[in-house]
Amino acid sequence: MLFVEDKILTASDIGTSGLQASEYGRCTFEKLDLKNANLNGKVFVDCIFRDCDMSLAQVGRTSFRSVRFERCKLLGLRFDGCHSFLLSFSFEACILDLASFQGLRLKGTEFNKCRMRETDLSNSDLTNCSLAGCDLGAAVFDGTTLEGADFRGALHYSIDPSANKVRKARFSLDGLAGLLDRTGIIIEDH
Repeated sequence: MLFVEDKILTASDIGTSGLQASEYGRCTFEKLDLKNANLNGKVFVDCIFRDCDMSLAQVGRTSFRSVRFERCKLLGLRFDGCHSFLLSFSFEACILDLASFQGLRLKGTEFNKCRMRETDLSNSDLTNCSLAGCDLGAAVFDGTTLEGADFRGALHYSIDPSANKVRKARFSLDGLAGLLDRTGIIIEDH
């Protein structure tokens, strides 16, 4: 089992062989092309992914523990297949379209200014999460716990309060239509 720690890894460091170690601790991954990469079973602890493209990477049984994603492209990632023990990450200005977080416990997770179109958040626990400034167009909220979540500045969401737990969630006044659109109520500004 190869363990790498306290390194900054760029494209020149990994070449065409990809990420070979099975565990990474306190590493920063910068501007890597990891599209379709096989990351199954790898362990990332206290790591940062910055400006990486991990679209459609395989992350089955992958461990993300205190991992930060900054400006990464994570199209179609199946986070719901990750190892759930100590699962902890945050996202800043990432593209998470078509990703799946279905059924995960993500209490307190930060999704700040991310694009999350058609992302599956059904049956997830997003208690006290921040989704501030996110584009949630066609994101799936069904059986989702959103208690205390911050939706201020979020766009294009559609959340049925009768099918999700939204107690004490925070919304911007101009975003209330996303809570009422499924009721058939017509909202006009005059």
